[in-house]
Amino acid sequence: MASRENVNAERKKGGFLETVKTVVYAVLIALLVRTFAFEPFNIPSGSMIPTLLIGDYLFVSKYAYGYSRYSFPLSFPPFSGRVLGSAPERGDVVVFKLPRDNKTDYIKRIVGLPGDRIQVKDSILYINGEAVPRERVEDFVIEDRFGNRERVRRYRETLPNDVSYYVLDRDSNGILDNTEVYEVPPGHYFAMGDNRDNSSDSRVLDNVGYIPAENLIGRAEVLFFSTNGSAALWEIWKWPFAIRFDRFGNTL
Repeated sequence: MASRENVNAERKKGGFLETVKTVVYAVLIALLVRTFAFEPFNIPSGSMIPTLLIGDYLFVSKYAYGYSRYSFPLSFPPFSGRVLGSAPERGDVVVFKLPRDNKTDYIKRIVGLPGDRIQVKDSILYINGEAVPRERVEDFVIEDRFGNRERVRRYRETLPNDVSYYVLDRDSNGILDNTEVYEVPPGHYFAMGDNRDNSSDSRVLDNVGYIPAENLIGRAEVLFFSTNGSAALWEIWKWPFAIRFDRFGNTL
């Protein structure tokens, strides 16, 4: 007959193993969801203002365009092309690996498809020789974490497929407001930031350039958290004032 001490030892061992199994299962499920369904990303720069603000956190659908090696952690396994692939549409906000290093995550808006001719003239976007309509709307107020405010001209731009969104234009004669004609190669896409004068994007060929379909990670879908960065991690009393509650659940 087993002693009470042996029974207790077996129970403790069994409880420990169950805890380990639960943790392993949780990690595996989280990894599967992150790889095949949704992955969280945060916004560290202002290139997509006013659509996305610094400090926004969003979910990206990994299945939207199928899967490539960049869909997986550490880009493993190393295979080429896409599996279950589908093409992005004009106006999609996408996360992709920077073609220059295939490591850095970037987020921009797709405006050009394979075979398109893209150009910017006097800050107006042209697709295949046709100007993309834009309408002046109320200025956008950019506020940093120190409370400094800046008013910037805002426009509503509408692509040929009727997708509309807002863009900012500080200077209609900026360095990227008059460009050459870009001819998007087969299997590639042309993307731009909504903050047109503060975005390194496909207009800068030696930095971003054309985006290979293989480099697409997914489509930005919904914001789940946002903070203006005015509260340090230890400043708990400031958290309620730093969180942008009105951005929770915003779709893209």
